[in-house]
Amino acid sequence: MISGAKIQKLKDDLIFSDIFLPLYCNILRNFKMIIANPIYDTVFKRLMENRRIARFFIETIIGEQVDEIALVPQEYVYKKTQTKGKKKKEQDADVTEEVFALIRFDFVATIRTAQGEHKKVLIEIQKSRKATDLKRFRTYLGEQYQRVDMVEVKNGKEEKALPIVCIYLLGFTLPKHRTQAIRVNRTYWDMIDQKEIKHKSELIEALTHDGYFVQIPRIKGTPRNLLEKMLSIFEQEYFIDEKNIIKEYEHPVDNEIIREMVNILRHVAADPKERRTLEEEWWDLQDEEGYEKALKTIEEKDKALEEKDKIIEEERKKREEERKKSEEERTKLETDLQNMLARITELEQRNNS
Repeated sequence: MISGAKIQKLKDDLIFSDIFLPLYCNILRNFKMIIANPIYDTVFKRLMENRRIARFFIETIIGEQVDEIALVPQEYVYKKTQTKGKKKKEQDADVTEEVFALIRFDFVATIRTAQGEHKKVLIEIQKSRKATDLKRFRTYLGEQYQRVDMVEVKNGKEEKALPIVCIYLLGFTLPKHRTQAIRVNRTYWDMIDQKEIKHKSELIEALTHDGYFVQIPRIKGTPRNLLEKMLSIFEQEYFIDEKNIIKEYEHPVDNEIIREMVNILRHVAADPKERRTLEEEWWDLQDEEGYEKALKTIEEKDKALEEKDKIIEEERKKREEERKKSEEERTKLETDLQNMLARITELEQRNNS
């Protein structure tokens, strides 16, 4: 026989399950997590310092299983030459000097895929479109093509020129491409027999590379697959501050590693020291954008002055041509007049004789 106390407990449980449990689940569904914006270098670096997250991020983007990952230095010093000025004695010769320049990537790692291939992965975040970006990207790639990396082999370590994989996270959109992510990969093609070649060449792999482009402004809506779920943390919506540093993240998280990524972003958003670092980076970006705008204004003014100088020069040439033409006509008239006078004199002398 069931006691009255047990019956009352069953009633209470039923009341909780019927009323409070749905309410509690609804609260959980509507709970919005506050996270830091991962497009900032400081935040992205915090994510990718976690080797497990870095491997998951690369695997999800390139669509290949990564068995091993080794983070490598993100800053490289290289030599370049620059013009210093003119020599005092030889005014027609420029003085060049060797200087050291610093290249910094947002993320660099070497990986070994499930097929045993070693590759170098470069990840670059570009928040806005700038005139110097393409040149900078090409400089980065050129520097990486010159470098060799140490990879684990059966007999120890070996220096190799690894195939390069580039992942670009773009804070702007590409014209005519409306998708969130674009893959540009290489295909070996037999130009004679017009068919695909399945076997890879180490030389070709070292001289060419695959590219992956994520258009961050196009990351919107409910994620439908693993890639969209991971990219959803980069969505540039629901900010709760004027600087777009902190935002609400309201998508459900059903992947363990994505949950770990979100937790790191929540920690960064809640830590006052991390927030100050983010604000400093934001101000640096404002200064950089201000410099770019000022540089663009100067370039536009220089271009306008060049156009004005060009018009002035064309007018000068036109006047010079008109002057020359007028001078030629005057000389021709004088010559014709002299010839006419000479002819008249000749006729008079002939008549007098």
